[in-house]
Amino acid sequence: MDDNRQTCGKVWLVGAGPGDIGLLTIKGYGLLKEADVIVYDHLVGRSLLTAAGEHGRMINVGKEAGHHPVAQERINQILVEEARKGNSVVRLKGGDPFLFGRGGEELQVLRDNGIPFEVVPGVTSSLAVPAYQGIPVTHREYASSVHIITGHKKKDEMSGLDYNILARLKGTLVFLMGVTALGEIQTGLLGAGMSPDTPAAVLQEGTTARQKKVVAPLKDLGQKAGEAGIKPPAIIVVGEVCRISDQLSWYEELPLSGMRILVTRPREHVSETADKLRRKGAEVLEVPAIATVPCTDRSGIREAFEHPEVYSWIVFTSQAGVRVFFDWMSENDRDVRDLHGIQIAVIGEGTKKALWERGIRADLMPEVYEGEALAEALIGRGIQGKRILIPRAAKGNQMLVPMLEGAGAEIDDLPIYETVYQECQSVDLKEEITRGRIDCVVFTSASTVDGFAAVTKGIDHRRVKAACIGRQTKERACRYGMKCYTAEKATIDSLVELTERIKADDKET
Repeated sequence: MDDNRQTCGKVWLVGAGPGDIGLLTIKGYGLLKEADVIVYDHLVGRSLLTAAGEHGRMINVGKEAGHHPVAQERINQILVEEARKGNSVVRLKGGDPFLFGRGGEELQVLRDNGIPFEVVPGVTSSLAVPAYQGIPVTHREYASSVHIITGHKKKDEMSGLDYNILARLKGTLVFLMGVTALGEIQTGLLGAGMSPDTPAAVLQEGTTARQKKVVAPLKDLGQKAGEAGIKPPAIIVVGEVCRISDQLSWYEELPLSGMRILVTRPREHVSETADKLRRKGAEVLEVPAIATVPCTDRSGIREAFEHPEVYSWIVFTSQAGVRVFFDWMSENDRDVRDLHGIQIAVIGEGTKKALWERGIRADLMPEVYEGEALAEALIGRGIQGKRILIPRAAKGNQMLVPMLEGAGAEIDDLPIYETVYQECQSVDLKEEITRGRIDCVVFTSASTVDGFAAVTKGIDHRRVKAACIGRQTKERACRYGMKCYTAEKATIDSLVELTERIKADDKET
């Protein structure tokens, strides 16, 4: 957002789409990353909220069927109040804000109060949810039009729909927010003369890992939906296009479809892992359990750079170490020429890649991505009498330094950053895990395990399936009683493959 904004802020009315973060517009995503305040509804996907970042203050004004914790008048007031504080406000609504989303009403209030605003349309669930379930709402052989209808009605009131007109339409009927009125819709259409054998479907939580589909003739739809336990949010589709749903289903074919995975990497590294999982069909909650913070005391690194030529090796044990180290160099007018003649060792592909992004090739990386393996590899290079700089986390591997010193090396073990635990304001992790809504949690280090355990303290961690990148990470997760799995290699790709094996194991059991 523009730092030179007016005294009065601004409101962006943003459509969040139906749930899958990939269906959020690029403009909407950018606004979420920069907003001061995010005012969101119940239907907004939690994976979207966690990926948007924790920069903006979150205000949940969610409304569920039959339960409205925040009245519309209060929502309007919140938008006006926050904008008048000079905030950049994103009003985030599920689907498209102008399709039965009361977006127009909210903008009228903003206009009346002199609050500037913009609208960012969203992908509507009326089209996207059927698409994820193999139902094209139009098709040359079955339907040349689509009609979108709200099935929502006020308490103790009839919907007011003219079923005689709806029953004569030749196109596809899509009812949004209609599950609680399914019986009335079914009775109304049949009573108006629509064929009892008309194909129909109820689609629950479409575009997410928990999506569910019931396809049946119109006369049986209510019964079949009840037997399947269909609950809001769900939409109803009536028309011949439902006939080809099984032929065109595609989401279920993805390797990780139906998996809801929690990724706990530090914020600066989380998206790469999440993207790889999403491409395979998983719904991903990006909830960094830790953040990396540079140490306030920089005297150690300053002293090291007074005479960098004394070092034979610099050892990086994490991507964060690389980032903080080179950020310090940049801030102090240093560059890679200061490292001339020094060899560099790293642990892991991620750290190697972070180093290469700064134009430096690693001289040594052990096959096993652990501190002990790195120490053994360095000892094999002959380090007796040599001086080694290790810029790393304040709480690093406890075995690395003693092993190197035991081999006769002089070690400068330099804490340059520390890890802090992060609470998540957009998702109640304890509730999600207790309700069994997380299929597995991905851990890339022992510190992320500790961070996750800290922010979920009090739950039964035996309910957690932990996908761990290596032995040390697994050992830490097992201490908390988690059901642990380990990747074959300490790489993100191998970790993604591990989640596929976890899904296969779940199917077998």
